[in-house]
Amino acid sequence: MAPGGSNYQDIGDSRSAYADYGIAPESAEFKNSPFRKAAAVIGGKNGAGSNSAVHELLECPVCMNPMYPPIHQCPNGHTLCVKCKSKVHVCPICRHELGNIRCLALEKIAESLEMPCRYQIYGCQDIFTYHTRLRHEQNCRFRPYNCPYAGSECAVTGDIQYLVAHLKDDHKVDMHDGCTFNHRYVKSNPQEVENATWMLTVFNCFGHQFCLHFEAFNLGLAPVYMAFLRFMGDDDDAKRFSYSLEVGGFGRKLTWQGVPRSIRDSHKTVRDSLDGLIIQRSMALFFSGGDRKELKLKVAGRIWREPL
Repeated sequence: MAPGGSNYQDIGDSRSAYADYGIAPESAEFKNSPFRKAAAVIGGKNGAGSNSAVHELLECPVCMNPMYPPIHQCPNGHTLCVKCKSKVHVCPICRHELGNIRCLALEKIAESLEMPCRYQIYGCQDIFTYHTRLRHEQNCRFRPYNCPYAGSECAVTGDIQYLVAHLKDDHKVDMHDGCTFNHRYVKSNPQEVENATWMLTVFNCFGHQFCLHFEAFNLGLAPVYMAFLRFMGDDDDAKRFSYSLEVGGFGRKLTWQGVPRSIRDSHKTVRDSLDGLIIQRSMALFFSGGDRKELKLKVAGRIWREPL
């Protein structure tokens, strides 16, 4: 077997020991230390190990996430990330009490690495130093989106194409084609409703998807309704579009014009910023006509693309 082959096997063995979180046998102490692992990485062909071996070396044995400086170790050399260190008092491998020992050698290795973005599978082709990769990934434009459904907390994430199918199949959201719309919202006994969210509606327009939200809440002590639009995509793309909303009746009219917010901004963030058409309940019931005991509000809207 070529030099370095058995060393790489050592790395694989140490992974199973880490995964068990048991007390490592005495003969395995040095094998599981980062210094032994580092030697295995360096001992590969032409003095450089595979990227997968290096990345494995920098995996926290507790949470399995990549370790970023500061990287901590126990007196026997077993490493763990700073987040996990704050949660445990003894080493998960050898049960030795943890101190405040930094693994400077592993931190140096981490700082010298260049790695692709974790969202490479979604289209990001950028390469980063190990230390700056985490900061990029927090704002990578290719990172998955959260489900925009506002009727309940939904933990589903994915790209836009996946989320459109998810909204249609799992949330049974109404999908409409076109850039103009007239949508009616009905509620009996509206005086008794202080907080309510109506079913999300999605419009396919200019090859993109726009989410129309409508809900009731209290603005201070005043009960109001609010309608707003969110764009299924990034903020830079959202700014290429504008939209208008209109409600009215009996010779009176309220209009709103704005820019759709990206679904990167949560539904609650947009609502709390009051970035949409706000209608006081008394006015909404006036527009509804009749005896004002039932909400029958028609919201008309239009979406257009701004010139470049």
